[in-house]
Amino acid sequence: MRRLSTLLLPAVLAAIVLAPARLAADLVWTPESGWKVQGGALSSLMGEEGRNALDLMNKARQAEENGDDSKALKHYTQVTKRYANSVYAAEALYRTGLIQQKQRKYHKAFQSFQLLVSGYPNSEKFNQVIGEQYRIASDLAEGKRAKTVWWLPGFRSRERAIAYFETIVMTAPYSDYAPLALMNAARGYKKISETPAAIDALDRMINTYPRNVLTPDAYLRIAETHASLVDGPNYDQASTEDAITYYEDYMILFPGHSGMANAEKGLDEMKTVLARSKLVIADYYYKHRKNYKAAKVFYNEAITVYPDSATATEAREKLAVVDAKLEEQGASAPTSGEAKPKTTAPKKQKRFWIF
Repeated sequence: MRRLSTLLLPAVLAAIVLAPARLAADLVWTPESGWKVQGGALSSLMGEEGRNALDLMNKARQAEENGDDSKALKHYTQVTKRYANSVYAAEALYRTGLIQQKQRKYHKAFQSFQLLVSGYPNSEKFNQVIGEQYRIASDLAEGKRAKTVWWLPGFRSRERAIAYFETIVMTAPYSDYAPLALMNAARGYKKISETPAAIDALDRMINTYPRNVLTPDAYLRIAETHASLVDGPNYDQASTEDAITYYEDYMILFPGHSGMANAEKGLDEMKTVLARSKLVIADYYYKHRKNYKAAKVFYNEAITVYPDSATATEAREKLAVVDAKLEEQGASAPTSGEAKPKTTAPKKQKRFWIF
């Protein structure tokens, strides 16, 4: 037993040294004493590499306090590259991202934060970093421009903002920022006319976070987005039917929500379009094909779709005319008791026989 413990001890120590991100240890900075490790198994493991990393961290933070961000970034970068397995690496990435964010180097800042949450998922700053990433994505979505060379602003990066929102959802799907990120991604997709992608994002929001406070808004937005694809009663009505479904679901699931008036208005418009489309088809069969039975079917469908609408009233008036036409056809057709007109059989041709 003692032999087994002796053999396992180096492996356990190696695991501790090589996987510091999984051990709880807080870093605390004070101007007088610099960085200190508080708590966690690593607080007592300070070898030569640990001392070197600590020295760089203290130089970096001191430079940061003195306003020398370039020098601070240089030292923080040395920590993350040379001592990636140290307890200081995550903090160095965090400080790097904050400085880059302050400098409006939004893309570099987001990448630094992403390296932190990907490489050190158990970091105590995980949620803070996701929050900073969300702020960067929101700033870009609102039209802020990242700084490029010296003082020159870059181009607007709304497409990059959408990608950042999607990254947040994938990295931290159970965080408070994930539903917000999906909603903002949907809005971004709609701004750049990627409507199917916007619908997909809202659909993921509804299915993944059905009890979130933002879910009612997601139902209303997806209904409105489907409605925006409707071209009128003369075209395909798949989007109209989808919009009606989501409006009705919203009104059933969230009866006291603030968007009820908009939902009622949208539902009225979509039902009117769908009923009118049935009327258009019925008119076609009536006027151009003289197919009164088919016309009757679609006039009835127009009434069923929206019984209390003006379209339904018009359909009822036309249905009465169609019924009269069908009665006329029935009256002109021979009944089963009537004698059918006799048909004269063709006379047989005479055959001449030659003997």
